[in-house]
Amino acid sequence: MTAKVFAIDTQAGIQRDGTNFDRNFYSDGRWVRFQRTRPRKILGYRQIIDNLAGPSRGIYVNPQGAFSYVYSGYSDGLQVLPITNDGIGSGLQNFTLSGFTPNVNNLWQFDSLFDAQGSGNELLLAHPGQNLSDINSAVNTPVLAGDVAGTSLSQIGVFTATATTVNTNATITLAVANAAVGAGQTVTGTGIPANTTVVSVAGTSVVLSNAATASGSVTITFNNNISVSGGVVVLHPYVFVYGNNGLIKNCAAGDPANWVSADSNETNSASTKIVQGLPVRGGSNAPSGLFWSLDSLIRVSFNPTTVTVAGTPQTFYWRYDIISSQSSIMSPQSVIEYDGIYYWCGVDRFLLYNGVVKEIPNAFNQNYFFDNLNYAARSKVYVSKVPRFGEIWWFFPSGTSTECNDAIIYNVRENCWYDAGTALGARRSAGYFSQVFHYPINAGWEPNATGGVNVTTIANQGSGYTNGTYLLTPLTGGSGTGATADIVVSSNKVTSVTIVLRGTNYVVGNSLSATLPGGSGFVLTVDSTMTFVSLWQHEIGVDAIKGLTVQAIESYFETSDLGFVAGGPSQPTMVGDNKWLRVDRIEPDFIQSGQMTVQVTGRPFAQADDVISDPYTFEPNQGKVDMREQRREIRLRFVSNVQGGNYQMGKVLLDAEFGDTRPYGN
Repeated sequence: MTAKVFAIDTQAGIQRDGTNFDRNFYSDGRWVRFQRTRPRKILGYRQIIDNLAGPSRGIYVNPQGAFSYVYSGYSDGLQVLPITNDGIGSGLQNFTLSGFTPNVNNLWQFDSLFDAQGSGNELLLAHPGQNLSDINSAVNTPVLAGDVAGTSLSQIGVFTATATTVNTNATITLAVANAAVGAGQTVTGTGIPANTTVVSVAGTSVVLSNAATASGSVTITFNNNISVSGGVVVLHPYVFVYGNNGLIKNCAAGDPANWVSADSNETNSASTKIVQGLPVRGGSNAPSGLFWSLDSLIRVSFNPTTVTVAGTPQTFYWRYDIISSQSSIMSPQSVIEYDGIYYWCGVDRFLLYNGVVKEIPNAFNQNYFFDNLNYAARSKVYVSKVPRFGEIWWFFPSGTSTECNDAIIYNVRENCWYDAGTALGARRSAGYFSQVFHYPINAGWEPNATGGVNVTTIANQGSGYTNGTYLLTPLTGGSGTGATADIVVSSNKVTSVTIVLRGTNYVVGNSLSATLPGGSGFVLTVDSTMTFVSLWQHEIGVDAIKGLTVQAIESYFETSDLGFVAGGPSQPTMVGDNKWLRVDRIEPDFIQSGQMTVQVTGRPFAQADDVISDPYTFEPNQGKVDMREQRREIRLRFVSNVQGGNYQMGKVLLDAEFGDTRPYGN
């Protein structure tokens, strides 16, 4: 019989759910995406640095001048790395954190607040919530803030003022009236007893819960105790924090030290914990925001309304609307905005908000995701996006993995779903999507080295040393190597140690020392160590580049069933011809770099074992691939797995004809 020519018209997307035979979409794939309904290789990734503290549990990117600053929070602290527009990074720095508690469950949220008065100053906000192993953790931790260009953060809502105290008098007098001082704040300072709070304020007079024990002009510290379990978000010019029992709380406009003015507020808007908040762009009631509790979605809007209560006019600034009480959320970092629509992963489905809450239909891989998700590690699910290709990526831990090792992808532009196919490029723990810096940033979780010196304590200051500052001094002892420190000697003893190079292979409890002039006895104890991981720039090149090592990225896709019993290569419905399909030739149509292969696979019946051919190799611009392969139910797998390999599929033709008239096994 004369061969006929067919075009492969498998529909865009990879369908994991259901059976192979019952699919009109691609049946398998790894590191492949879809554009113009056709498969193409996902681009490569390049290591920026290999000594990021990890695993990272939150990444934020903020552009400043010629650099983009990458902030990465991990269990024991926060780091920042400036990178160029080309993704070249150097000068990794560690933050000094005041009021921070290291914890293996720290999961970070970030935002920034600019100065609405035009000063150009910008505030970095960070919250290390202990939510990694339990999304419903009720542990409150301070919200931290500091100059976005600096390397230190301290608890937000803490400020000082000068006041006059009088011994045995509970009233202090401020030097000037301060609108940020209000009832309930904790007060500390010279002559102020422990556990003292503000009772009331009238002008410059502040009544405290305890009487002062001394008289004089002193500096008083007022603390709003901004400590929550959920996180922090900026609805410019307001900072919002949230957490247990539906708590949503905001500062005064443009003043994150002020949490007591009329436009600040605190309310419980849901019965369950709030775990995420994002600003809503535009609208007549700006600023506005969306807040996700464990079982509901709440919209908060700036809507000043004056009402009369008991004969007194009162202004209420904020409106709280429950958009849905039938929602859910997988993890705090599973929500993202894409062109004004908010997408997130619930505990059993995918959802969006575009004015109303709606389910995102997913007949491709919803079961694949939820059936394979390691639910015990649900809080590690995080979302990113690749706007160039219209994609939203949810990274997730599958099977027994306790870290993300796969990603499920929703293509908004193509309206289809696919996944990373457990590719190595999906082994990531945190990330940030491209905005000003036009490449997605992701942190890996696979260790490059372990045992870096992190937190230390001076166990013995020693004696007899020559005073001075000793830079990059090698540390001796312990189980590791390579650690150095800047050491300050004052009054002939060690008074300060700042770790510069962290070394490797140290363990908690190691006793370290250093050779310094004149004295002896200095001992430094290692309190915690650091694991080093890679920070990756994605969507660059076509290979995996780690230092000087370049590795090919395997990318493949497999068509739906093309046999005549499935309708033929370009037919979506069955035609009823009980015959094999014999492929004599494939005519590749690819924008292609590097060698590719094609394999023929298939089976006699829907539930029979596949028979897979040897790979047939074809080069770029090769006109045809000759073969003699036949299957009753047939699929084609195209593979690229060479350095520099890349492809975009066009309209691939098959020269095929009827094969045998009966299936084997009869």
